[in-house]
Amino acid sequence: MSIKTPPTLLHQAGESLLRDQALAIAALEHLPAELFPQLFIQAYRSRRLQVLKAMSQAWPFTVLPLGGLPDLSLDEVFKAILDGLDLLLAQEVRPRRCKLRVLDLRDRGSDFWRMWFGCSTQKRSPMVPVAVHRSSPNMEHPLAPVEVFLDLNFNEWDRYSFLLYVIQWAKQREGLLHLCCKTLRIAAVPFQRLGKVLDVVQLDCIQAVELNCIWDLPTLGTFALYLGQMRNLQKLSLSHIHMLAGEEDNEEEEEEEEQGEEEWEREEQQCFHQLLSQILRLQHLRELHMDSPCFLLGRLDQMLSCLQTPLDRLSIKNCRHLMHSDLTHLFQCPKIRQLKTLYLFALSLKHFKPEPLRALLEAVAPTLQDLGLDNCEMVDSQVEAMLAVLSRCHQLRFFTITGNDLSLTTLEKLLRHTAGLSSLELELYPVPLECYTTQGTVKKDRLALVRAELTGILRELGKPRIISLGTKYCQQRGISKFYKVEF
Repeated sequence: MSIKTPPTLLHQAGESLLRDQALAIAALEHLPAELFPQLFIQAYRSRRLQVLKAMSQAWPFTVLPLGGLPDLSLDEVFKAILDGLDLLLAQEVRPRRCKLRVLDLRDRGSDFWRMWFGCSTQKRSPMVPVAVHRSSPNMEHPLAPVEVFLDLNFNEWDRYSFLLYVIQWAKQREGLLHLCCKTLRIAAVPFQRLGKVLDVVQLDCIQAVELNCIWDLPTLGTFALYLGQMRNLQKLSLSHIHMLAGEEDNEEEEEEEEQGEEEWEREEQQCFHQLLSQILRLQHLRELHMDSPCFLLGRLDQMLSCLQTPLDRLSIKNCRHLMHSDLTHLFQCPKIRQLKTLYLFALSLKHFKPEPLRALLEAVAPTLQDLGLDNCEMVDSQVEAMLAVLSRCHQLRFFTITGNDLSLTTLEKLLRHTAGLSSLELELYPVPLECYTTQGTVKKDRLALVRAELTGILRELGKPRIISLGTKYCQQRGISKFYKVEF
């Protein structure tokens, strides 16, 4: 039988005050700042519109993190808060108590609200609840534009109306508000809708773009015209960009198949060059993530040659058909010689000579913090070739190499060569080949012996350490099973 925690006296006092909205509004002038968040969220939950409108005008903190509220949507409650902000912006002299400088509509800031209900262990000054992000030069001026932070998240269909409403609201108050959209996420939305939004927002505010949608190359080329205007972009993620239109042409007109393919290839190349021309304009790009980048086959060198600054983070996933020349160019690219994170997942390195990868690790050894080489079909000889340089990656925190065909002997060598890496926090290794049956299932008794043997090696190395052994990735179930080994 569960026992509900009784409401606190403070909570009961808030409920009592909110029964009379006029009385609650009059009390705001003398209400301690520390009580504002709890009263605000109680008014939000009970839909006390007039109280919310008044509280937004008297907010005693620099940031109002509305995006951290549960179930924030385009309803009368949200519009009441914006109405209160309208009244605040219309005043030539701001109220004495109001310190509002940032309206944060991003899906974060829930820690702030939890903190005031005793649910967070984080300690913050009650007067500075959330870090203030400055993108306007005169934010300290009493009548400086209020910053409005909004993530352009097109992953949810029902968010489109919300985004459009906020953008139009902010544009109508230009000079009093400054709308700043730092993150753009696109999953499932018609390109026409996307264009309507990108045509009106300030693109040079965007610092991160995440594309996770099945686009053809012409659509990506059209989007690239917007991408090139994002002059402060730091992170670019491209997922599932395919070449769909060419297949449709072939089905429609079989008698002109060859001519259709040539025309498609020309158009495709033009779209790809359009993408490259816009990437050349990104002077601050530090992270590049690509998942299933089929459009890069045989072209990865062109993409890498457009990078204007050294990358901090690079990941390439699910592209087993990259050509030998692609991988060679990847490992020799001068713009990835200062990486902090390198993550390769589901690439085919089985027949690839180890020297280029070893040379890259040699170059990034002073800076590399995270290294992932999972499901890359690597074999013993390739891993052994990079053992010496791996032992010199002294900044390494995370190292994962699961899903590769490695023997117990090579696994033991890996443990010995990484023993001196004092920063290492997470280590994921593959279950060695000796533990599998010919059908690919794990022999539990053999695995138990291997874990005992590896525990002995960790004990011999003399430093407390935890590693995990992962089984081969199961495509049907989408998981690997992990076994812990520790000393």
